[in-house]
Amino acid sequence: MKVKFFFVTSLSAMLLLTATAAHAQQAKDSKNNSAASKVKNSSPIKITEASTPVELARAAYAVQGGEKFRDLKTLILTGTVDVYVPNSTQATQSNFVFINARERLWKEVRSPINFVRQIYDGERSYFSLRGLSVPPPGKFGMFVLTKYDQPGYTVAALPDKDKLRGFRIADAAGNTTDFYIDPATARVVRHVVDYNKLNYGTEYKKWKVMDGLLVPEQFTEGIETPQGTFYGEYSVKEVKINQPVNDDVFAIPPAK
Repeated sequence: MKVKFFFVTSLSAMLLLTATAAHAQQAKDSKNNSAASKVKNSSPIKITEASTPVELARAAYAVQGGEKFRDLKTLILTGTVDVYVPNSTQATQSNFVFINARERLWKEVRSPINFVRQIYDGERSYFSLRGLSVPPPGKFGMFVLTKYDQPGYTVAALPDKDKLRGFRIADAAGNTTDFYIDPATARVVRHVVDYNKLNYGTEYKKWKVMDGLLVPEQFTEGIETPQGTFYGEYSVKEVKINQPVNDDVFAIPPAK
């Protein structure tokens, strides 16, 4: 049976995947890695059935890059994405640019016939699709993993799903991100957040190591809306780490 779920982070599109397929892909990628890569990226914390939520978070944080991940200033991804709109089985082939500067975000998905833009400037969000907003990247999503051991944050257990170990990181305001990791590698397979009564999620199908960090090569993102499910399948072609980004990139367009 295929298990459907909804995805995220700051998105413009959304995809339904089978969790079992994602887990199988992770296992296949792990087997194909060289022995040296396996040693370099293995979790320093052995995950067992008795591992606590904090131990799971610590293992995922370490594999993601540890202090290098916590100190990451900017991450820029560019590539292609197949976009699906509600009630459609045919994708629109598009290009995307994603810029994350910790508390700020800029993303655009553009095809020959349309584009979707998302911005979070550190205080306000802009989504070119009406009725949607961008979850603040400093409070939701992948970078919340860097705060698992910080004051004001708690880590709680979640039921395992599809052979993945789950935990939730919450801040003092009640904002939460649910993480699901592969117990064999401690790599994040999925994270999900609820924001403004909508469910956002991201599923990572393939990672690669770059400058001591894990960066995504293939992933899906999506959002379930009252109009239906928007989702996209992303393939990263270029990654830039800690490149300077001008402040005006995150400027919110004036209201029309």
